Amino acid sequence: MAKTLPTPLDDGAADQLIGLHLPDIDLASTSGGELSIKKCSTGRWILFIYPRTCVPGQAEPIGWADIPGAKGCTAEACSFRDRLVELNEAGAQNVIGLSVQSSAYQHEAVQRIHLPYRLVSDEKGRLTEALKLLTFTVEGVTLLKRMTLVTDGETVRHVFYPDFPA
Repeated sequence: MAKTLPTPLDDGAADQLIGLHLPDIDLASTSGGELSIKKCSTGRWILFIYPRTCVPGQAEPIGWADIPGAKGCTAEACSFRDRLVELNEAGAQNVIGLSVQSSAYQHEAVQRIHLPYRLVSDEKGRLTEALKLLTFTVEGVTLLKRMTLVTDGETVRHVFYPDFPA
């Protein structure tokens, strides 16, 4: 019998992101080189933020399934992959995933689950700090809380948080 995942609560902590302008920060991208978050697109685009993907065969952090909103990163990435055409038809010019995992780690996920869009790494926490993105800590590692930002050029227009189920 599958365990029911805990539902994260909307504590309003992500409301401060709406209307913010994205900072001019370059992040390592799985497409090679760096990507400027501010210059990602002049039109509507989606930045989905996730804690971490897991590599098959590697143990997930202890208690991972008990952390509200933590589990489901690979499923979320696949959902964006599977609905990319629909998102493009709805006006999204780009979809990009963001985590604090290294770009090398993200490359593994892109290859394994055949992602047609880029993942970017905020391994140094520069974007996390600039936008005051929501985080949590597990096994001594600070990870991003799951949320999705819909942006218009460089301005955040809508935030899906908590983003559950993934």
